[in-house]
Parts: sequence; C-alpha cells; structure tokens
Amino acid sequence: MNLDLRLNTSGDFYSQKFQTTKRDDTLILNMGPQHPSTHGVLRVLLEIDGEYILRAEPVLGYIHRMHEKMAEVMTYPQYLPNPPRTDYLHAMAWNWAHVAAVERLMDIQVPERAEYLRVITCELNRICSHLLWWGSYIMDLGASTPFMYAFHNRERIQDSLQRITGSRLTYCYYRFGGVYCDIDDKFISEIREICNWMKERAKMYKDLVTDNFILRKRVEEIGEISLETCRKYGATGPVLRGSGLAYDVRRDEPYSVYDRFDFNVPSYDNCDAMGRYLVRMDEIQESIKIIEQALDSLPEGDHIHPKAPKRPKPPAGDVYFALEGARGKIGLNLVSDGGKSPYRIKLRAPGFSNLSLFAEVAQGTMIADAVSILGSLDLVIPEIDR
Repeated sequence: MNLDLRLNTSGDFYSQKFQTTKRDDTLILNMGPQHPSTHGVLRVLLEIDGEYILRAEPVLGYIHRMHEKMAEVMTYPQYLPNPPRTDYLHAMAWNWAHVAAVERLMDIQVPERAEYLRVITCELNRICSHLLWWGSYIMDLGASTPFMYAFHNRERIQDSLQRITGSRLTYCYYRFGGVYCDIDDKFISEIREICNWMKERAKMYKDLVTDNFILRKRVEEIGEISLETCRKYGATGPVLRGSGLAYDVRRDEPYSVYDRFDFNVPSYDNCDAMGRYLVRMDEIQESIKIIEQALDSLPEGDHIHPKAPKRPKPPAGDVYFALEGARGKIGLNLVSDGGKSPYRIKLRAPGFSNLSLFAEVAQGTMIADAVSILGSLDLVIPEIDR
C-alpha cells in the first residue's frame, strides 16, 4: 500500500485503500460512525455488490480516551472512576478488575461479606447490561416495544443500585479491601422482589420476542461463527458460548466466592446470532440464581477491611486479574514500580476481540444481516476505544 494515500484530500486512508482495490462494478458504503446500528461511534467500511457484502473493515479510534495512559499520572484511588467508564454497561466488573489487581499485588484481604456484596452487585449490573443489549438489538431488527420493557426492568434495578452506589450507570462502588458501603434490609427486600419479578417477565419475553417468527428469520443461520474462528480471534463471553464452548471465568478460573454458588454456564452450538441471543437470555436467569444464593447465605461482618489502605502504594511487581464481564473475559495487567501511581496498566477488552472477527464473518452476507451480526456481538465502543 502506497503511504502517500494518507495525504490524499479526497478521503481518509481507509477509504482510499478500499477505492484502490475495489472492483469497478461494486460500491463503497460507510456504515457509521453515526449510524444507530453501530451502537456508538464505530465506522464499518463495506464493499458491496448489490445487497451483498464483499468486504468489511471496522474502523476504530473515534472515541479514544487514553484510559491506560491516564493511569500513569493518577494515584490508585484517583484512577478508581476510570475503569468503570471503559464499559459503562457493566461498570461494576471493570471497577472490580482494578481493585482486585491492587489487592492481589498488595495481598489485601477482603472480608467475606464484601465478597458477597461484590457478587450481588456485579450480577445485578450484568442483568442490566444484558437487558439493554436485548432491547437495543430487537430495535435494530425493527421492533421498538421490547426496548421499553427492557428499560422498565433496568430502572427497577438501577433504583436499588443507586441507593448504595450513588450512581445509575458508571458505578464506582468497590474499594481496595471491600466496598464503599454496606447494604440494608430494604435493599435485600427490593432485590428479592426484582428477582421474582424478572422470572415472570422472562416468560413474557419468550412469548413476545424469542419465539417470534419474524425475529427468528433475522437471527437463525445468520452470522455463523465457528468455534475455530472464535479461538483464532480470542472471542470470549456469549460470542464464544454461542459457538458451543461453555467457558466462563467465574467457573473455569474462579475468583472471589463464585465457587460457592451453583449455576450453569449456558452454551449453544448453533454458532449463529440466535445462539448468542439465547446465551444472554439464559445468563439473565443464571445471574438471578447467583444473586438469590448470595442473599440467602450473606454473612455478617465488615463491608471493608478495617486496615485497608486508603492510599495504596503497591510494591514493585506486576499482576494480572481476569473476570467474566457481560461481553466476555476482562483482564487488567498492572505493573507497579513501587510508586503511588501505576507504572503501566494494560486492559483486555473482550469487545475488541469479538469485533475483530466481524470482517471475516460478514463476507458474503447481506447488508441487513450485517446489522444483525453486529448487534449479536454486543459491542460497547468505549470499551474497544479505551
């Protein structure tokens, strides 16, 4: 590729690359970066022949915020709000990754009650994330009513989480050695009611959407991703489990107190958008099971270690902590030089790996199916452009 194309004022580097290699009878189409179906500022360059996609190339970088670089000029407590803003839909998981990495490097003990509170709130946030994906995905495919049901459900959960975290989206509830504050009987009662209510709503979702003939025509045998493709690109989470491999960090690489709970890891060997859809719908039910078990066995005690450092200064070294987010395996690699700020933080965003396979999967599909495929990956662009 001639690098002089970067200086061409008639279009950017990606457009020029497509233009110089496309056939005369095809069309270059920009999908995004503002199109609603890209779920954020993602741009996808498509070369199409009629309604069929010959090539697809995701273009990132429109919302890059330098979260990793900011860690180098912030103290560990100052950096606490940053990871939750990486993936604003499952902020609890990213908040957890940061504090757990510091705790592992400093050998900070977390009270048992705090571990349970982390599990409860993280699973509630996972449900919120899956609900927003569900409502948005169905809207992408042409139906608006389920979106209202999804947000109605999320509001109830967010109302409860707001009482203990002070936030409704980018939560910063976890602290080094525990959580910000304890929960009360009112919170426990609200969550039990929500869990029971969600079980009834799940039946309605199945009748209204999952078994809907129109939906099935848009997702069945669409966007087939083989298990080998998932492995090649490092896809995890519902994308991997929708291709038949029941890998979940909570079960296969247990952390916190997840090994004390009985839950299934849903997987489907459909390998299509329907398989990924079903995994997430089942995961909502599994999260409810985990929450109910945690509430039933919630121990007494401190919500944060009495001697937990408020201004941690980890020893020199490096540590890696991984956990299961709503979109897949989240990883945080922390390198410390013994100072008050991290020497380096490297974030593993599952959405980046999941998006990387889109170019291969989209080849030969129709434009309308590309929307279905993208939606089934459950992309959060700020996580990718971290």
